[in-house]
Amino acid sequence: MKTFALVFIHVTGAVLGMSACHTNTKTDKRLHGTWKSKDGAITLKITDKQFTMADGEAPIPEDYFMKADTIFTSFEGNQPYTKFVIKKLDDRSLSLVMPDDTVAVEFSK
Repeated sequence: MKTFALVFIHVTGAVLGMSACHTNTKTDKRLHGTWKSKDGAITLKITDKQFTMADGEAPIPEDYFMKADTIFTSFEGNQPYTKFVIKKLDDRSLSLVMPDDTVAVEFSK
């Protein structure tokens, strides 16, 4: 009976440890595609693995991940992460708060 209790405790600890370390990296498929801002100044291209913003300069693809309604981007995995907050997302429109603004920028496909 003692061995059963010890095995049970260790298996339970392993399962809890693995579930705590698991991250959900799924992104919303509606987010993928090419987005243009309403004024035409900014173009976003979002794929499964890269987030590219072209705003008059040479576009630089960055890796990204999502947590809830926030997109975190990083150039080649470097920190600190750049944070973009999604205010509204549907099939044809995206409202995104840029890192240095408090006003949302409207995008459409």
